[in-house]
Amino acid sequence: MATDKKKPESFAKRQALRDIEASVQKKWDDEKVFEQDAPDVNSPEGSQGKFIATFPYPYMNGRLHLGHTFCLSKAEFAVSYQRLKGKKCLFPFGFHCTGMPIPACADKLKREMEKFGCPPKFPTEEEAVPEVSKEAASAEKKIADPTKFTKKPKSKVMAKTGSVKYQWQIMQALGIPEDEIQRFADASYWLQYFPPKAKEDLRSMGAKVDWRRSFITTDVNKFYDSFVRWQFLHLRERNKLDFGDRYTIFSPLDGQPCMDHDRASGEGVGGQEYTLIKLAVRAPYPEKLAFAGEKSLFLVAATLRPETMYGQTNCWMHPDITYIAFETADGEVFISTRRAARNMAYQKLTPEFGKVNELAVLPGRDLLGVALSAPRATYPTVYTLPMLTIKEDKGTGVVTSVPSDSPDDYAALRDLKKKEPFRKKYGITDEMVAPEPTPIIHIPDFGDLSAIKACDMFKVQSQNDKDKLADAKEKTYLKGFYEGVMLVGECKGLKVQDAKKPLQKSMIDENMALIYHEPEKKVVSRSGDECVVAKCDQWVLQYGEEEWKDQARQVLEQMETYSEETRHNFLKTLDWLHDHACARIYGLGTRLPWDESWLIESLSDSTIYMAYYTVVHFLQSSFDGSQPGLGNLKPEQMTPGVWDFIFFKDKPIPSDCTIPAETLQKMRNEFQFWYPLDLRVSGKDLVPNHLTYFMYNHVAIWPEEKNRWPQAVRANGHLLLNSEKMSKSTGNFLTLSQAVQQYSADGMRFALADAGDGVEDANFVADTANSGILRLHTQLEWTKEVLANVDSLRTGPKDSFMDQMFESAINNCICLADESFTKMLFRDALKYGFFELQSARDLYRDMAASGSQGMHRDLVMRFIEVQCLLLAPFCPHVCEHIWGLLGKSSSIMNASWPQAGSVDDLKLAESVYLQDARHEFHTRIEGVIAAKGKKGKAAAPTVPGMKYCVNATIYVSKEYLAWQQGVLTCMKDAYEQGNGSFPENKVLLGQLNKIPDIKKFMKKVMPFVQYMKEQTAKHGVSALNLSTAFNEMDLLSQNIDYLKKTLELDEIDILESAKADSKIQDQCYPGQPLGTFRIEEKPHVILSFANQQACRPHFTMRLPVFSGDSVMSIARRLAKQDTFMTNASQVVFWRYEDPAAGMRTVPSLTNLHANQTRLPAKAVFTLSDDKTAVLCQEMLADGTLDKSAVLIGDHLTYDL
Repeated sequence: MATDKKKPESFAKRQALRDIEASVQKKWDDEKVFEQDAPDVNSPEGSQGKFIATFPYPYMNGRLHLGHTFCLSKAEFAVSYQRLKGKKCLFPFGFHCTGMPIPACADKLKREMEKFGCPPKFPTEEEAVPEVSKEAASAEKKIADPTKFTKKPKSKVMAKTGSVKYQWQIMQALGIPEDEIQRFADASYWLQYFPPKAKEDLRSMGAKVDWRRSFITTDVNKFYDSFVRWQFLHLRERNKLDFGDRYTIFSPLDGQPCMDHDRASGEGVGGQEYTLIKLAVRAPYPEKLAFAGEKSLFLVAATLRPETMYGQTNCWMHPDITYIAFETADGEVFISTRRAARNMAYQKLTPEFGKVNELAVLPGRDLLGVALSAPRATYPTVYTLPMLTIKEDKGTGVVTSVPSDSPDDYAALRDLKKKEPFRKKYGITDEMVAPEPTPIIHIPDFGDLSAIKACDMFKVQSQNDKDKLADAKEKTYLKGFYEGVMLVGECKGLKVQDAKKPLQKSMIDENMALIYHEPEKKVVSRSGDECVVAKCDQWVLQYGEEEWKDQARQVLEQMETYSEETRHNFLKTLDWLHDHACARIYGLGTRLPWDESWLIESLSDSTIYMAYYTVVHFLQSSFDGSQPGLGNLKPEQMTPGVWDFIFFKDKPIPSDCTIPAETLQKMRNEFQFWYPLDLRVSGKDLVPNHLTYFMYNHVAIWPEEKNRWPQAVRANGHLLLNSEKMSKSTGNFLTLSQAVQQYSADGMRFALADAGDGVEDANFVADTANSGILRLHTQLEWTKEVLANVDSLRTGPKDSFMDQMFESAINNCICLADESFTKMLFRDALKYGFFELQSARDLYRDMAASGSQGMHRDLVMRFIEVQCLLLAPFCPHVCEHIWGLLGKSSSIMNASWPQAGSVDDLKLAESVYLQDARHEFHTRIEGVIAAKGKKGKAAAPTVPGMKYCVNATIYVSKEYLAWQQGVLTCMKDAYEQGNGSFPENKVLLGQLNKIPDIKKFMKKVMPFVQYMKEQTAKHGVSALNLSTAFNEMDLLSQNIDYLKKTLELDEIDILESAKADSKIQDQCYPGQPLGTFRIEEKPHVILSFANQQACRPHFTMRLPVFSGDSVMSIARRLAKQDTFMTNASQVVFWRYEDPAAGMRTVPSLTNLHANQTRLPAKAVFTLSDDKTAVLCQEMLADGTLDKSAVLIGDHLTYDL
């Protein structure tokens, strides 16, 4: 489990949130808040609006983890928002059990117990042997993916369970009690154990699920089994299925196709078609190849470029790779790697399917210098030559060489010609390397010998220049395919892209070549063996059929994807997608209705089950369907005709139906109300498979009812945990249950909302979750404090600047959060609905505390209510609790989105100006203080009673300098012409150089341009305006107390920059005031302040008092030192009537303020003439000070 270096600041605060969560979840359960029934579709309520969102049901071979949680949270947040918008919302949740993973794990566990006992005693690390087939183990030893340039990726199982290798250990890692693990040897027990755990975990996070609509898949659930059989009967009836020989990824150990969800690694990997070139060994055969006898003997090379065979000059072999010779189905003998031969055996190229009859094992060095006859080659004889970069796990280990058009081949052949010692090492003669590149294809810009031209162009010196060769290869291959023209052969004059297929067919027809497939990358099945591409009989869904493909494109056209990248990935998938093997013979699932020897695989029984959610509560009340639902029905009653009536608008009730018509009508009504699906949320890795199949199958089942097609798909990236990939082997892993325990449900949800929204990988940050705990707890405590003292808040008109500013900020946050939720940009929704709303509250509170008015009760209460509503989709438990504190009788789940009033843009601009100015001033002040400290101890005050204070002069510019105005005008024109983006600095500088008035200021121009670019990125194009919409001098003057208080400034002077020197003028712009700060010595006296109240966390503190200090300034100074003091305006000070004897008097327990006098709220402190004592005077109504001054002494007390 991932643990934080920084633990939450307070476990008590986390526990407080968890206690609230438990209470709130019980309230929701008791009130059945999330159970939603469809109203009559013909009633007024039936037209009020609905929203149904789903998440791909997770596979039940383990506990839900944080990655699941991140993805499903997107659907849950959307449902919460739509509910607030007044729609009837449904979030159902099922559990997937179909496929290979569960039975494969159960079988593995069973074998371990048979072999090692129960509980098993596993061998030590040195003795251990991986439990995979010998064939798989042999292949695993040799094969590494050459396309990977980083360390070997972990499989999905390895990533979730760490480095453990036995299934028993994996179960232990999943937290299964040891005495229960043996029960998982029965695959059915997985279906009983994990779904309730998943439900428990989801409930703990407050997922808004209607649990009546939950189920598991497979034929264990007879109702779901009936539904899937009905779906496939219609697919077959509509000619969407076919049976016959197809190439597919295949698991030899399982003896069946291995689809994406059946794989431990290699999900999304398909088969790659090659042309298998037969290079005939010239007779008489060398002695080491004499075993072939009279049979035809071929080295077979896999190529993607059959059109280039005219240019073959040699054949490459790796001297250190082991090859085998084996017999083919046609009685010939092929030589290739063992891995390639294994693939060919499953493509019916050997006498017996899946069997390789090895005639000889041949080291690569024994095959060098062999004379060959290469199909279509200009040279009648070519030879095998050594190449050390050939990979054993890609292709056949035999590589044709076409140096005219392959930069790799040209560089390698050139090197071999130059290196006589290397040739001699392998017995290569000059004759064997004599052939020169032959022109076969003309490519514009590269001529007739494109490889030579490209190597010269990219300065390739040898075959070791990998990066340069990669660039050369990319240029020549791409341009050659689209623009190259054949110079030779039967397709002379045709473009390469038009000649490729005819030339391939011609060679196959003349028995010079074969079709060969292998996986694009390594694929490992759940059973642990490496998969091949097999050609075998199978049932397939014909996703490549053009009419069906076009219909799927129509679904995509009307579907919201929230991202152009997602839409583009769908389009790419539709372009390449062809037949999909939809059935297997082993595993869990539903059997094909017309051939029960086949099981429907996991990606094919999960395409329209969202429709099943609409009626499942009528059918079953338990996960497996063993308990009847609201309709009190039996599985056998759900005939195809009944399903037709429910899901097809024009179908009648079957004549043999035994289900009451009223029940059937209710089920049909549920489907008609809830469908179509409004939102499908998933990981982006499901776009090339499940999500595309989901579109295909919806249009296949409802071809004429576009109103049943899915409305939106939102695909997200994977989730990182603290910027690293989640993995148990590194300890960087969290289950949903662990995350809730560690961060609370709302703290976790807070961090999930902030993790990211794009298709790029998101990042769950532990510090954000911990911060969420503190922020939520602080908001809760602040709300309690406000409600306890609500009568002390100001009432009456809300017409002050800070009132209008705060009200506009609240309304603006409502609008921006609304827009973000609509676009499913949840990080932005959290930004506007929490962070910026909190910032607006903080500014309002600080401004109120610095003045005499205080906060307005109506605005504060509106803020609390709006904050609850905007945050409720993310942190529903805390918001529900606060909602109750506000006296709301109904659940916040039944509340409505807040209505936004008018937004005063001017007030918002002024608010942003104030906050930005304050932040900039604060940064400068810190710099001034730091610089003062660096000057050494000599700067310390030498006169008793003196202390440093900070004073400021703020300069404001009414207009830009002339050259700055020219720059801004040019920048704004360029920004608008660039549709909201600036050109490169070089281009912009060229435009500015054309303006005469700017030339003499060029040294200042680019820093100014860069600064204004940053301001534009922050504030938009309005940052380029030549003036502000408000009077900066007036705004700063009106809020001078706020600036003094928050910046701890003693005095502030506000001046026009025009009166300052040129340096100030160059740095001060409209909307960008410039502050200069100076540290000055100021007389003070240190007093002690004691809190005498019982059971309060406030202590005696010593603080400086300056001449001119007010009660409020002292209170603020005190609050800054005391973190438990949250509201300085509530502080009341008391002085001793006898300053000299006061502290020596025994306090009274019944009267804390005996012998004390309360200081007036408008009291002002002054210092004695010798600066050693403090006196107090009261401010009179006319603003003058009472002439009678009272000696304070060294001690004051205070209350809260």
